[in-house]
Amino acid sequence: MLVLVAPGQGAQTPGFLTPWLDLPGVEDRLRAWSDAIGLDLVRYGTDADADEIRDTAIAQPLLVAAGLVSGAALGAITDVAPGAVAGHSVGEITAAAFAGVLDDTAALTLVRRRGLAMAEAAAITETGMSALLGGDPEVSLAHLEKLGLTPANINGAGQIVAAGTLEQLAALNEDKPEGVRKVVALKVAGAFHTHHMAPAVDKLAEAAKELAPLDPKFTYVSNRDGQAVASGEEIVERLVGQVANPVRWDLCMETFKELGVTALLEVCPGGTLTGLAKRALPGVRTLALKTPDDLDAARELIAEHN
Repeated sequence: MLVLVAPGQGAQTPGFLTPWLDLPGVEDRLRAWSDAIGLDLVRYGTDADADEIRDTAIAQPLLVAAGLVSGAALGAITDVAPGAVAGHSVGEITAAAFAGVLDDTAALTLVRRRGLAMAEAAAITETGMSALLGGDPEVSLAHLEKLGLTPANINGAGQIVAAGTLEQLAALNEDKPEGVRKVVALKVAGAFHTHHMAPAVDKLAEAAKELAPLDPKFTYVSNRDGQAVASGEEIVERLVGQVANPVRWDLCMETFKELGVTALLEVCPGGTLTGLAKRALPGVRTLALKTPDDLDAARELIAEHN
């Protein structure tokens, strides 16, 4: 059984969309989406530097656009026929488009509003996120609570992402939980999935009222609790609330196991979620779409496991 997944913020790198523009129709699609949402996806995906695409309001639409472009390059989603779809954080919007809950333009319009609202919320207080590598989860969680930090992403495979003020994160660098090998600052511009994002929830709820979601065509696994959600309206409701609540990717991977996953394919810019799956889902084939050079191997994987 194949699971199709989409990465979250921090996966973007300068120029990562450049090779995809060589595929027929990709540039036209990106320019049409750019006009629809008022953001030059082509420039930001090809010429912008790391600081520019770190901006939440830019990074989020860029990531969803990349996921949609690379997913479409695999063929019709009905031919890919994944057993389940899921996304990490903003990748949930990509997954909602894959599942047919939202069309591509609606997904990009929503993520544009999401990115702007979260950027505004992040500007209130200087905040950020850092990944803890290794260590015992219970020990790490208790240590984060002592420092006033929030476990914003519980990713499984020995990885927790802490979020909070820059002062709190500096204290974490100086005082790591016992057993944690390394603390890595993430390429994000705020404490996402924490109470710091509460102002963004109301704005996103207003944006969601303009949507007409359909029920998913494929099993949709939610970040809130790792559960499969069968209602399009509930998926959108969860997308709204999730910006201020922790991502439970560990529970998503547990659900993949229960569903009988045999292969996991991560759309562009792939790598993060396949890395977690290699550690948490032994025996499961994984493949990350980074450039069009990966498409043939991805199609082979789909043929074997869908």
